[in-house]
Amino acid sequence: MPAICQPASDDLFARARRLIPGGVNSPVRAFRSVGGAPFFVKAAYGATLTTADDTELIDFVCTWGPAIHGHNHPAIRDAIALALEHGTSFGIPNPYEVEMAELIVKFFPSIEKVRMCNSGTEATMTAIRLARGCTRRDKIIKFAGCYHGHSDSLLVSAGSGALTHGHPDSAGVPAAFARETIVLPYNDTAALDDAFAANPGQIAGVIVEPYCGNVGFIIPDPGYLAHLRAVTARHGALLIFDEVMTGFRLARGGVQELEGITPDLTTLGKIIGGGLPVGAVGGRADIMDQLAPDGPVYQAGTLSGNPLAMAAGIAALKLLDEENPYARLDALAGQLRSALLSTARAKGLPIQVPQRGSMFSVFFTDKPVRDLASALASDAARYAKFFHACLHAGVYLAPSAYETAFLSTAHEGVHLTRASEIMCNALKTF
Repeated sequence: MPAICQPASDDLFARARRLIPGGVNSPVRAFRSVGGAPFFVKAAYGATLTTADDTELIDFVCTWGPAIHGHNHPAIRDAIALALEHGTSFGIPNPYEVEMAELIVKFFPSIEKVRMCNSGTEATMTAIRLARGCTRRDKIIKFAGCYHGHSDSLLVSAGSGALTHGHPDSAGVPAAFARETIVLPYNDTAALDDAFAANPGQIAGVIVEPYCGNVGFIIPDPGYLAHLRAVTARHGALLIFDEVMTGFRLARGGVQELEGITPDLTTLGKIIGGGLPVGAVGGRADIMDQLAPDGPVYQAGTLSGNPLAMAAGIAALKLLDEENPYARLDALAGQLRSALLSTARAKGLPIQVPQRGSMFSVFFTDKPVRDLASALASDAARYAKFFHACLHAGVYLAPSAYETAFLSTAHEGVHLTRASEIMCNALKTF
């Protein structure tokens, strides 16, 4: 049963299913985790989406993070329009690329040089290749629940124990690739130490979402990220922070600014495209100089640094620099978190709402969520009920119990007040 009346969306979905696998171009959009059929959007402005059936929804997905200024911000739209007057893609260097690089290097002290690409997946794939090329080692450590795009090396699930190598998380990923990836539990320092001890001189790098955003929102234990930094440095492995989601969203310098950690490589995306497709990998100059054409590690992209995405991203970053909205966003999200927790307590409802800055999740469990196992132990069926109650009343949350919600500056005021009422009322139905 659809949560809202949506004949136009239902017709579009039926047509899409005949032509597009599953009817969607990214799996989570299919609503398989929460049930029902997806709605289609024809417009977005500020904190709201307008569906194909003219239903207005307060949006807490924010296109999975990029819309920190809200949808269709005039300054970003104007920047795209101005760039469009001069063309869409040149396939040769353009001035926007240089300005974007200057902004990224300005805000991320760990980044001395940066290479633009077209998606977060491309960025993390390049970071892994760089780590292997620089260290001349093959093995990579990642963490269960951290998602780094769908490249073969990273689409790997945990093995049967902390020291086992991973196994393919998708058909089409060769087992030989997965054997070079070690999957460990997040927030477990002992497992990390044991993995390095069991694979001496073989680990090229460790890639991590410093704050997990792809299994719901999970915050590292105190000292965990510092331990990652110390262990990788001691063993000559590169530390890669995947800040595709958190970069420029939680602070201008990402989680590494908040936590005071300096990774060797950082991957970025989302906000630096201002809503258009983009990715980037940056880090120490000696590492980045290993990329072609200066070094032996190959990476390329016809549309990398295209003027429209660069213009949009530059406008988005300049707005962040001018407005510095991070304390304000943290306060707004904190207000929403407090309201949800208070309502849940009054109902005797087990709930966790981890939150930092403009990112948060709702887990239906009585135990803190600190890794994949504790996230999966939460009540996904209860989340699905909560999701549909919110959607029916006009609030769109991520259509999965294991995703992150986002606020934008456009939520401030009536939208946040109304959304808080809707979400708290949804909790009261349990």
